[in-house]
Amino acid sequence: MADNLSQAPPSPANPRPIVSIGAGGIVRDAHYPAYDFAGFKRRGIFDLDSAKARKLADDFGLDTVYADLEQATNQPDDVVYDVAVPATALPDLLPAFPEGSGLLIQKPMGEDLAAAKRILKICEDRDFTAAVNFQMRYAPFAFVAQQMIERGDIGDVHSMEFRVTVHTPWSLWTFLEGIPRLEILYHSIHYIDLIRHFMGEPSGVYAKTTRHPANPNLAATRTSLVLDYGDDLSANIVTNHGHDHGRKHQESYIRWEGSRGAIRAQMGVLLDYSTGERDILEISKDGADWTGVPLEGTWFPHAFHGTMGSVMRATAGEIDRASTDVTDAIRTMAVVEAAYQSSESGSTPIPA
Repeated sequence: MADNLSQAPPSPANPRPIVSIGAGGIVRDAHYPAYDFAGFKRRGIFDLDSAKARKLADDFGLDTVYADLEQATNQPDDVVYDVAVPATALPDLLPAFPEGSGLLIQKPMGEDLAAAKRILKICEDRDFTAAVNFQMRYAPFAFVAQQMIERGDIGDVHSMEFRVTVHTPWSLWTFLEGIPRLEILYHSIHYIDLIRHFMGEPSGVYAKTTRHPANPNLAATRTSLVLDYGDDLSANIVTNHGHDHGRKHQESYIRWEGSRGAIRAQMGVLLDYSTGERDILEISKDGADWTGVPLEGTWFPHAFHGTMGSVMRATAGEIDRASTDVTDAIRTMAVVEAAYQSSESGSTPIPA
């Protein structure tokens, strides 16, 4: 079943050195390991917390820690920038990069759609080759599933579903405390983006996102969301990050259903977090039993090779634009905005 299926996207013909802006956990746990797998070279790093930047540099054998942002962005034209900073910082930070730069921006693309539009304008005005790190498109399970669907293994796809019932230790990310938008903007945004990638643009959204009593200092961490593709296609996302009742009934999967079969992907990184489990891809075709599809790599960290490689290829002119280019990413941000508007507008009253 896995014959002739690529496990990873094409790499750039001539990978460019990477300058990192931000030395947070996502860089340590996903960006840098993925770049090592891909053979991408790092030129240097800057973070407002110089000690954190130095520790990360030492751990990954990187010699250069820049003293300030000006030094970090004063680079030859051959670099690409890996911008992994809080979304609130992006509108003020991006003008510091040289015109024509290649940038990979950590998601989300701002805190709301208004900020995303500001970011898009900055990128266009400064002629950036810029993409947002919606790396789930390149997770091996999603990348392989897309190829199976494109060659017709499960027929015409009519349903895509995400189900996440896990215990997420939000305390690992202290910057999330006090922000007004959490689960959809920082988590389900991946699922929204992947549904757009597979199914195109929805006409609307129905959503409700709610707080969890175990996290009184956080915004909503549970979401039920339906993307509207008309009467014949179904796209649903249900997440509960407060399921602190052991591993047995945790869930973390995507399911595609088609006219001839179905594909299911287990997203292992979310299970028993932060220990995590392996990703699993299975297919049921023409009524047959479920069969495992071999995977090479996992969502974290291997997918991060794909987004950075895409920016490098676009910067070099090997492709017209990166797949998660800011002009595409803003459509994901628009769906996120619509989801929050739907949640805030309230339910339809039940007739008397």
